[in-house]
Amino acid sequence: MSTTQLTTFASARAMLEALRAKEISSVELLELHLSQIERENPAINAIVTPDYERARRTAQEADAARKRGEDRPLLGLPLTIKDCINVRELPTTSGVRARARAIPAEDALLVARVREAGGVIMGKTNVPPYASEWQANNRLFGRTNNPWDLTRSPGGSTGGGAAALAAGMTPLEFGSDIGGSIRVPAAFCGCYGHKPSETALPRSGHFPGSPLPNPTLGMAVQGPLARSASDLELAFDVVAGPDIGEEVAWRLALLPARHERLSEYRVALFPPFPWVPVDNEILEAREALAEKLRRAGAKVEVTQPETFGDGHAYYTLYYQLLAVVISLGQSARARRWEGQLARLSRDEFALAWGRGLRASAADYITWFARRERYRAAYRAFFRKWDILLAPVCISNAFPHLDMSVPITRRTLDINGQKVPYLRMSAYPSLATLCGQPATVFPAGQTRSGLPIGLQAIGPYLEDRTTTRFTQLLEQEFGGFRPPPQILSNREGK
Repeated sequence: MSTTQLTTFASARAMLEALRAKEISSVELLELHLSQIERENPAINAIVTPDYERARRTAQEADAARKRGEDRPLLGLPLTIKDCINVRELPTTSGVRARARAIPAEDALLVARVREAGGVIMGKTNVPPYASEWQANNRLFGRTNNPWDLTRSPGGSTGGGAAALAAGMTPLEFGSDIGGSIRVPAAFCGCYGHKPSETALPRSGHFPGSPLPNPTLGMAVQGPLARSASDLELAFDVVAGPDIGEEVAWRLALLPARHERLSEYRVALFPPFPWVPVDNEILEAREALAEKLRRAGAKVEVTQPETFGDGHAYYTLYYQLLAVVISLGQSARARRWEGQLARLSRDEFALAWGRGLRASAADYITWFARRERYRAAYRAFFRKWDILLAPVCISNAFPHLDMSVPITRRTLDINGQKVPYLRMSAYPSLATLCGQPATVFPAGQTRSGLPIGLQAIGPYLEDRTTTRFTQLLEQEFGGFRPPPQILSNREGK
């Protein structure tokens, strides 16, 4: 592959192969991306904290290292990091004006591992305030637009990262997820995203959250986004491992993927929640994929873990624990949300949220005991099944919403019904509450040309099973496609 053949839409693995073959230098690859950023970022506004001069120096160092015969997993590869994750000497704003000068002295452990692997960090990507919803819009940096349609959200909260990937501005992004913040943007932008098993990757060095590990909180994770499933595995392997303080003794030894052929997979189709509608085109895409899997020889049936029922109790528990996690880090803001939710007292999930904010220590312990029962149900389920295939969103990329309207008052139009915006967390919660790995992958397009994404949920600490499953889907049925308008911009049309 020559320098002229390599585009910024190539996979991260292809870029690394070109670097190792000395078909392109790290400096040249970086400049290729910076040209794409210069062309596309003004309209999309995905990369909001650039670090280009330091990236140039790092790229030069990577080229010098290769001349000495060195190699590392990401040596010389440009990439981006979500604003919420600490990168030394760059602000971690979480989209909040008051944190515009919140500059950490040290990298988050995940970022330190990226640097150790030779990654070239170009900058940080946009998020909503406090990484708290499914847009990427704030008063500090403004709004990120979806490369598929600039009038629509790229998803959130890792919206800037997913938009940068889809627009060819970066080959890898590292984000975070507690309510679908990796998975929803990946789906909205037609990319891949992996929410790892809860303890597989470091969780420290993130705001909101803690600079230090806090295992009592649960659910929140950090993880990769990419344009191919294979790149997800590459990125995962670079950063996987114990968090601060545990590395003295702990080692992560993940099992290989359960199967290497689609025909060997046992795929459960999650029956949709009866109390929240899902866009018909998402369900149609899942059914189309299920039929393809059957034809490929896979076992495919509609089923779910025992005890899940209609999902009300499961989702309520998720909401209660989510409220506790958020209130611990943002008490003043959480109290404002409680006031808004109190006015929605007929909505049981608003009540669950409010109860979470007022939880006692005894409540918290009781809720975690209930969580363990659901985790046990998942363990039993995955003895019979390899993948739980489900929507990740109730909607595809929606038009930008008015941020001045309280989040509790917003709605989405789903199949002609007005659905509370906060119900976007329903399907992400399937993997989040119990800490399961979940990989989002492109599963087609809507009739209007927007990406559709689905999630493959897998057994705890068997992340390679979900990433390998999506790699096989990519090989058999196709994967990421660049947005047509971005390709037109590259070609000067």
